[in-house]
Amino acid sequence: MDCFAVEVILKNELNTFDKIKEACLCFLQLSHFRPGAVISKFTSGDINNTLKEAVEYIIISDSNNLKHAFIDFLQVSIQWFFYTLDKNDEQVEVDSDENGDVIQLAKVRVLPCQEYFDLWENLIYDTNVKENLLKYALTSALYADKGVNYNIINCNRVVLLHGPPGTGKTSLCKALAQKLTVKLQHRFKRGLLLEINSHSLFSKWFSESGKLVNKMFSRVTELVQDRNIIIFVLIDEIESLTHAREKSMSGVDPSDSIRVVNAVLTQIDQIRKHPNVMILTTSNMTGAVDLAFIDRTDIKHFIGLPGPEAIYHIYYSCIEELFKVQIITPRVVILHNYSKADNQEENDVFAYSNMLYNISKMSVGFSGRTLRKVPFLAHALYLGSQSVDINAFFDAMLKAVQTLKDDQKHFAYLN
Repeated sequence: MDCFAVEVILKNELNTFDKIKEACLCFLQLSHFRPGAVISKFTSGDINNTLKEAVEYIIISDSNNLKHAFIDFLQVSIQWFFYTLDKNDEQVEVDSDENGDVIQLAKVRVLPCQEYFDLWENLIYDTNVKENLLKYALTSALYADKGVNYNIINCNRVVLLHGPPGTGKTSLCKALAQKLTVKLQHRFKRGLLLEINSHSLFSKWFSESGKLVNKMFSRVTELVQDRNIIIFVLIDEIESLTHAREKSMSGVDPSDSIRVVNAVLTQIDQIRKHPNVMILTTSNMTGAVDLAFIDRTDIKHFIGLPGPEAIYHIYYSCIEELFKVQIITPRVVILHNYSKADNQEENDVFAYSNMLYNISKMSVGFSGRTLRKVPFLAHALYLGSQSVDINAFFDAMLKAVQTLKDDQKHFAYLN
């Protein structure tokens, strides 16, 4: 029997779980949803009134086996997760240098938070990277919780995602932190995400950089003392540490650069001893990442540009959003399954799906970030009304894709 995780995001923490769980189960058994669905609207009725009063969202877990099929909730087992979202803004950890200038060390966000509530579900890849990262992280947490001796079994709880810009590496790190906080709610009351831009570790004052690194990680060490909180340290653009080491080898500011790199590596070694911390890192420059750091990572995963199938699903999610807000109207049926979209049968469903299929093939080479701009650019540049039909919108998307391709040629020429 297949098992699905169902997350129920509550409006407040005072709700009675049993009543809500029963209402959610009845609602799901009477409905049709695919894996990865995010449900936010509940129609009238006794069951739905309970949900409307108590529930903000219901999120159904992804499934690689059934990703295109509707789930029969009478035939599956369910793992339930009930929680509320933190709706506060992120906080900023700051320090000052020798000149009194304020330096931002990290942005701190309490998890699970409103900002990231459906981020995981909206990250689309050709590979099983999300599933594999989640399995790795849950196993790492298990080993840490069980007190496995890391001198015998090496597990540093350090992840490196690398690849070209715009492929969702940083977003995936944030989404993973959010999802893990939910999955580990039996163990931790809340999560904290400390997002560090590695450029902020380097001060213009030569003697200050190493101190900034140590202050930042001292703060992390303080936070991990609370065993009811899981801490995620996100270091973006980790390759800048390597640039510092190369700089030191060339004789420019050698002592401070070496001090910074060594401080970061030493602090990583120190905080990994705590069972409630995980380090998530990204890099746009695979060949520039410091070898000493690479040796400390458990998983090094390349995040590449999406292929046609992933592009189709990204565009599909965009079109569905525009249907929902009635920018594209009337709503039409488009196939969810990319593999069936390339079909020449003469009916509207296949015709619309085939149009999206062809736009997806034309868009190969774009990053996920660029792909999600295409619908907006299509509307902004090539449509003159507030709402349009699907045919006009697809025509505008084709023009927007061609415009972006032409732009890429100009930048390639400049390079």
